[in-house]
Amino acid sequence: MGNKIKNKEKDKSKKHQTLANPLVDKLNLTLASYQVHYQNLRGIHWNIKGKNFFELHVKFEELYTDAQVKIDEIAELILTLGYQPLHTFSDYIENSKVKPAKNISKDSEAVEMIVADLQTLVQIEKEVFELAEGNISVEDLMTQFIAFQEKTLWMYKAWLG
Repeated sequence: MGNKIKNKEKDKSKKHQTLANPLVDKLNLTLASYQVHYQNLRGIHWNIKGKNFFELHVKFEELYTDAQVKIDEIAELILTLGYQPLHTFSDYIENSKVKPAKNISKDSEAVEMIVADLQTLVQIEKEVFELAEGNISVEDLMTQFIAFQEKTLWMYKAWLG
């Protein structure tokens, strides 16, 4: 009887895995990573302190607004492909390659976190692009994301000096 309960729990954790479609699995990983990145950005937007507060507070809002749009685009792309996007916080934490950040209020730490998050996201997006194998919708979306993030990475790295 104990094994039946454990097996049901294992089945629930695999609910969103689509082993037959690695592209959708990677899109769900991208979605989860963006959700954690989004929350990281909200946290630093709320908690930033110091001489660069006004500049960074606005910039962080721009970034989380952009992330929110990207989250919706990824989820809708998954739906377009005929699958269900991840949609619970536990799914996001379990599947994200972006690490949750907590209690960051120093400007340099916040920007370093953004750089790390964006580097992770760009790597995932390149993997999604490779798996797309000619799916123009997926390739186009990933190309747009990567282009924006590589430019953003350059700017935040320049800010760090």
